[in-house]
Amino acid sequence: MTNSSPEHAILDDFDSRPGSATSLIRTVLGAYRGELGGWAAIAELVELMRELGIAADATRIAVTRLKRRGVLVSAVRDGRAGYRLTAQAEAMYARGDRRIFGFRQMTDADPWRLISFTIPETLRATRHQLRRRLGWIGCGTVSPGLWIAPEYLAAEVTDIVAALGLSDCVTTFLATSAVVPDSMAEAAARWWDLEGIAARHREFLAHHAKSADARQLTPREAFVEFVPLLDEWRIIPYVDPGLPPSMLPADWPGVRSVGLFAAARDRCLTTSREWVRTLRQ
Repeated sequence: MTNSSPEHAILDDFDSRPGSATSLIRTVLGAYRGELGGWAAIAELVELMRELGIAADATRIAVTRLKRRGVLVSAVRDGRAGYRLTAQAEAMYARGDRRIFGFRQMTDADPWRLISFTIPETLRATRHQLRRRLGWIGCGTVSPGLWIAPEYLAAEVTDIVAALGLSDCVTTFLATSAVVPDSMAEAAARWWDLEGIAARHREFLAHHAKSADARQLTPREAFVEFVPLLDEWRIIPYVDPGLPPSMLPADWPGVRSVGLFAAARDRCLTTSREWVRTLRQ
């Protein structure tokens, strides 16, 4: 039986279309939750989203959607009605911080985590959820019942398996090498959708090339520039597992997009957080 109790729920940090009101507000809540104290009045959310070109009505609709999805819950603070992050959302954002703000990449010497499972047909829907979630955190498909991931994703794999109540159906192995019939680069192209991942990197580079401009930004400008960039970027570190360069095609666009994001983060994140903090004073 699957475990569907709320305390074991795992929220996805990538279930909204980048650039939509719902996606942008998820990004704002994640990146600035410390400055917001994990809670915000609707008027504060409306003000922040207006800076990003989102109308008040669209913000209110997005908040309603996030309540339905278990990200926000109504809460009163100091006599003011507002919304706070759920425990599951806090956990989601904490996982996301580690991935999104510090891209991880393997070396040839790093180990792998193999995930083997046999799930009965009576749990077909749960099996589908397992495959979907493994794919969304960057695992590759060796065969329908055998998946592979960098070892640094092992804890996330364990959390997903536990949340779906499949611990009795899944066995994982730590592997330090693999023997394939051709090359590891060709195997990577079979196990992961490298073309799809590369396309995401290229789209990100095309949409945010102006962020390479080192012009000085005010704190408000940093917020306005960084949030849409972060909103599109935050999906990439999930679908891109950070394979070693030897397994990737030549001129891999991820090298450039990782560099572009890192430069924008270093230039915008701290000062934009200071600006959000001033709105609470």
